[in-house]
Amino acid sequence: MKRSEKRQRSQAIFRWVVLGLVLIFMLYPLYALFEFSIRFPLTGAYDWSSWTRLFDGSQSRLTPLRNGFVNSLVIALITVAIMLALLIPTMVWVRLRVPRIRRWVEFICLLPLTIPAVVLVVGLAPVYRFISIHVLDTNAIWLAFAYVILVLPFSYRALDAGLSSIDVKTLSETARSFGASWFTVLWRVILPNIRTAIASASFIAVAVVLGEFTIARLLNRETLQTGVFLVNQADPQVAAVVSLMVLLFGVVLLVGLGLLDRGGRRRSRPAVSASASSTTPQLTSPAAPTDPAPAASASLPSSTQQKDAS
Repeated sequence: MKRSEKRQRSQAIFRWVVLGLVLIFMLYPLYALFEFSIRFPLTGAYDWSSWTRLFDGSQSRLTPLRNGFVNSLVIALITVAIMLALLIPTMVWVRLRVPRIRRWVEFICLLPLTIPAVVLVVGLAPVYRFISIHVLDTNAIWLAFAYVILVLPFSYRALDAGLSSIDVKTLSETARSFGASWFTVLWRVILPNIRTAIASASFIAVAVVLGEFTIARLLNRETLQTGVFLVNQADPQVAAVVSLMVLLFGVVLLVGLGLLDRGGRRRSRPAVSASASSTTPQLTSPAAPTDPAPAASASLPSSTQQKDAS
């Protein structure tokens, strides 16, 4: 066996070993959580009663969990809508009109990463007190305004990667030259080219909203995580079931995001190769220049015949 083949084989073994260790590190806590949800702590007997109690409508102590789940879904939808409506037009406008402030916009969007959630609650508590008394109410769905701040760094990175992969200026100028309005440019030209980035930003925003606890707890709002916290005090096994389902849902979102990104790249590669193959013959096989020599040689006999006749 050659040295290169041995090296490739050792590298493949090393990759599989590292991958196996990472999977064990990630999956063993999920297994422990699953075992706790089906094993009775005192006797050690295994049953599925905790899973059936979760879907039993007669359990009144699970009401905070159900209300929190519904509220979190509504909050996630509102958060995604506000985030996309705020970021996409702003980022496109900055790239087209004022690219010099792009770094400032990026700095503002990434700033929530450096501010702890507890500090955000201290600043948001007076705002939500005023909103709940004078403007809206104490419904938990209005936490979407605060959650938009939390998802800004992650969503901005995803959308920025999508916009960087296309030539926004050329596409918009071309569409405008054909008479398209700015709304048409944004809706029918820019957005279809960044579908994968929009899906990435939306999935990440949903995962962040479903996993947020600090702001909802300190502002005394009912969400999925606060419901899990309350149910954990009355029925820890049901809380373990819900936590396991939320974690698996996050894993499914991340895997779906990776598959979506890979599918978008595969769809873009055939288009690029097709366009390259269509332009290659024009570059490599130009039209052959006409050779005037045969025409000249063909005309020589006729001229000599005229001289002989004269």
